[in-house]
Amino acid sequence: MLHSSHAALLPLLAAIDTHLAAQKRMILAIEGGAGSGKSTLAALLQRIYGCTVLHMDDFFLRPEQRTPERYATPGGNIDHERFAREVLPALVQGETFRYRPFDCATFTVTEGYDVTPTALTVVEGSYSMHPALGQYYDCAVWVDIDPQTQRARIEARNSPAFAARFFTEWIPLEQAYFAAADPAGRCHIRLEVSL
Repeated sequence: MLHSSHAALLPLLAAIDTHLAAQKRMILAIEGGAGSGKSTLAALLQRIYGCTVLHMDDFFLRPEQRTPERYATPGGNIDHERFAREVLPALVQGETFRYRPFDCATFTVTEGYDVTPTALTVVEGSYSMHPALGQYYDCAVWVDIDPQTQRARIEARNSPAFAARFFTEWIPLEQAYFAAADPAGRCHIRLEVSL
């Protein structure tokens, strides 16, 4: 059962239900800025549908990929090539694949574990609608956030030093990607809710 505060999600839930009634699988992207509620929305969908959730944060760049040239490319601060190579082919076919998240503590890609796609599979995170990836999704959702709410959320859930990195490094990279690739304009559904 949904809380009344989630009423804005009804168009998304209807789109999922309609798609799954006609097709046996659906791949849904959830894109938006830092702190917008992408992970919260994915967790809610997982509770409702029992779906598989994959996180773009699991595809951070390895140290050898972190070059000025790479960072200068909008959307280049995520390993979209590895996601496209290791995840998408099997996901589109509905086949089990090896999911190897990036470990931020060791700066390495882990051995991972096997994932079998469910009827609904959610790919959540900034850069999920990267131009190299967007065509693989059946539906994409943009989760909007205003700058003041974003700042408050990031400051509330991070140390001052880590929050500063969001404001000086990661959010500017996101903004450059948003301006260059227009992921919001390529999403099918736009949510302006506080998740």
